[in-house]
Amino acid sequence: MCGIVAYIGFRPALHILLDGLKRLEYRGYDSSGVSLLSDGKIKTAKAVGKIKELEKKMETEQMEGFLGICHTRWATHGEPSEINAHPHLSANGKIAVVHNGIIENYAILKKKLQAEGVKFASDTDTEVVAHWIAKFYKGNLGKAVLEALKHVEGTFGLAVICEDEPDVLVGARRGSPLILGVGENESFLASDVSAIVGHTKKIVYLEDNDVITIGKNHFEIKNIKDIKDKYVNREIQEVDADLQTAQKGDYPHFMLKEIFEQPEALKNCTRGRLLLADGNAKLAGLDNSLRELRTIDRIIITACGTSYYAAMVGEYLIEEWAGIPVEVEYASEFRYRNPIIGSNTLVFTISQSGETADTLAALKEAQNKGATVLSICNVVGSTIARASNGGVYLHAGPEIGVASTKAFNAQVTVLALVALLLGRQRRLSSVQGMEIAQAINSLPSAVEETLKLSDEILKIAEVYYKHSNFLYLGRHYHYPVAMEGALKLKEISYIHAEGYPAAEMKHGPIALIDANMPVVIVAPKDALFDKIVSNAREIKARGGKLIVVTTSDSAPLDEFVEHIIRVPTVNSALMPVITSVPLQLLAYHIAVLRGNDIDQPRNLAKSVTVE
Repeated sequence: MCGIVAYIGFRPALHILLDGLKRLEYRGYDSSGVSLLSDGKIKTAKAVGKIKELEKKMETEQMEGFLGICHTRWATHGEPSEINAHPHLSANGKIAVVHNGIIENYAILKKKLQAEGVKFASDTDTEVVAHWIAKFYKGNLGKAVLEALKHVEGTFGLAVICEDEPDVLVGARRGSPLILGVGENESFLASDVSAIVGHTKKIVYLEDNDVITIGKNHFEIKNIKDIKDKYVNREIQEVDADLQTAQKGDYPHFMLKEIFEQPEALKNCTRGRLLLADGNAKLAGLDNSLRELRTIDRIIITACGTSYYAAMVGEYLIEEWAGIPVEVEYASEFRYRNPIIGSNTLVFTISQSGETADTLAALKEAQNKGATVLSICNVVGSTIARASNGGVYLHAGPEIGVASTKAFNAQVTVLALVALLLGRQRRLSSVQGMEIAQAINSLPSAVEETLKLSDEILKIAEVYYKHSNFLYLGRHYHYPVAMEGALKLKEISYIHAEGYPAAEMKHGPIALIDANMPVVIVAPKDALFDKIVSNAREIKARGGKLIVVTTSDSAPLDEFVEHIIRVPTVNSALMPVITSVPLQLLAYHIAVLRGNDIDQPRNLAKSVTVE
């Protein structure tokens, strides 16, 4: 969600800070702000709206310095406004703080401070932190932050500066990502590596309850929970990140770029993992768990949003190929329902960013109950990846657009690899395994063929982009695809859309069908094709407008369907990777025609790092 960038070094800080914020815009925000130590004083500017509004303000501000913090805010406590935007200052104006997360006991702390005469300027929980740090400040900012946070409950990623210490930048994290970038005579602090990868690839991932005190060329870390107040070691790692891949290039939007990157993304997430001659998969992140995988008798997959729908496809794949019972749980509900986890239960968590707060909480709950937790993430070094007992990286490359596209299909593909591995341990013969491995290997070229339909899908979008409601239907493997297609449309076009299992249509949703209700049906030629054709006829009989995603061998639909999108045929269990692509393109083209902000849709954030 919110974004943090901070800098201390020898270069003018403002350009570095604002450039970093722009690289975090994809996370979602409603306001922004910056504080610089300039001429011995902290100077602050804030603005509501896009970062360009902040830049306009900066044109009239004389702010120059080599130490600064900045922030993009996604409102939690208090409405979007300049007053509530970060940074927040202590009462004497000498300490400035930016914060990601939620302070759960802020009301208690605020009441104590008000009793001591502290006046508050905003409605935020973050301002409490600024005043609370000032309460403990006695000439050492790092120590003040450490002591103050011992009284704070909740989640935080913090960056803090003080007028009286021009060579010190302090950061802290609990439950919200924060990384240190190590340069030559300069240091960076950020909530996302993409903000600083253009300056350094040497990274330190902070752990929960770390408080880091940073200079231009040194840093030291202590942990809030360590009663002995000892320094702790954190390894400097080299990240393999390419700034170019996080730029749009010739595409008008990141979302379209990422849709068209899917063939390459799928190649990357299967490269070196498909054993075509053996009909098997090799997943290095699961090597330590291979023996345990043979003994499991139940799998729980927990995820949120798009990752949840990918998990549903994974459920069908694992049950069909490996014969292991699978349950898919919303991570946001998992830890609140006292889940039953047996000794032979394996838990998978799925998160593109690896920072999703609810999924991380589900992971910890599963581990507390004794489960082995394996994760599927896209971001190397993310919190979920590091907290898991093992797992698989997607290697899909950065996904900047808020509406996930290539990550969804990469997740489904990795789940297919997991299902193949488990299946070969149990019930799949080598011949069956080879057929499946070849089918997985064919996915990039099939997706590439499907992308050629973009212009055709644009013409369909031109017919329906002014409609207010859509219904999406699918059966078996394509029920989650229908759900994901509806989600994509909601996310970026702001059109109300619902995804349903096609057989459930007659149990309520059919009442919505009329001439103003476009219905998108995912209906490749498979074992259930005749049944879903019957659903389509029922919709047509009630005046509904049909858009059907199908394959070339589906002639009966030609008689009565308005719009048919024909995609290549692959193994029926893997068809979701193909059928999801036209739904991504349909949502994209409709949103563009409606004039919406494609990559930063309203009210949404790329990484949901607060509950």
